[in-house]
Amino acid sequence: MQDTTVSNSPRAIRIGCSGWNYKHWRGAFYPDGLPMRRWFEFYAAHFDTVEINNSFYRLPPPATFDKWREQAPEGFCYAVKANRFITQAKKLLDPEEPLERMMTSVRHLGDRTGPILYQLPPSLKRNLERLERFLQALPSDAINVFEFRDPSWYVPLTYELLDRHGASICAHDMRGSATERIAVGPVAYVRFHGGVGKYWGRYADEQLHHWAEWMLDQASNGRTVWAYFNNDIHAHAIADARTLKSVLDQVRH
Repeated sequence: MQDTTVSNSPRAIRIGCSGWNYKHWRGAFYPDGLPMRRWFEFYAAHFDTVEINNSFYRLPPPATFDKWREQAPEGFCYAVKANRFITQAKKLLDPEEPLERMMTSVRHLGDRTGPILYQLPPSLKRNLERLERFLQALPSDAINVFEFRDPSWYVPLTYELLDRHGASICAHDMRGSATERIAVGPVAYVRFHGGVGKYWGRYADEQLHHWAEWMLDQASNGRTVWAYFNNDIHAHAIADARTLKSVLDQVRH
């Protein structure tokens, strides 16, 4: 299931958005006359990855993941946001059964599977014993990434624990819990939550240039980079993802 792309390949850095099915992207990204059933096809012509968000709110059945696998072109990968029952309701406790239920569906993505993102709630402060028990229960064939929403987690002990279990951290800029520019474990994972406010606002070109240099450095060190723009309002995510791809091309050359 893990992406084994070598670091000198363009696909060592994947840039996309958090979701693709936004009605307010019609006209701003999707052509006005394009039917919604063809929106993913249009999206996948521009990007090679997307972050599935609705799995966080309600776990889709295996048939939905089959559909997503079948519609994705060769080389396209989905990141999957873990169901909130695991992270928000159970807060990582007693994970075996809900993890198995989730992965039974997710595995239907086959070779279109990217990382699994576990977004923890702000109410869950650092608890390394609980995190370690959860890490021990995770499927070994998945790329597991953790997005912490309380700053108490941002200590070397957390990073060492993730790395020891082959898991990674999500670097993000959510106000109140933003991380430093950091990568831990086998992959680098970045979520851009908004250049001005929560889920909205463009990022300055200079900011994206610094991120591009960091991503290239991570790729040169053997990590696959996964980056997603979550500022969907006004289709800022699309504009910023395109800009970052362009900046990466410029920095490479």
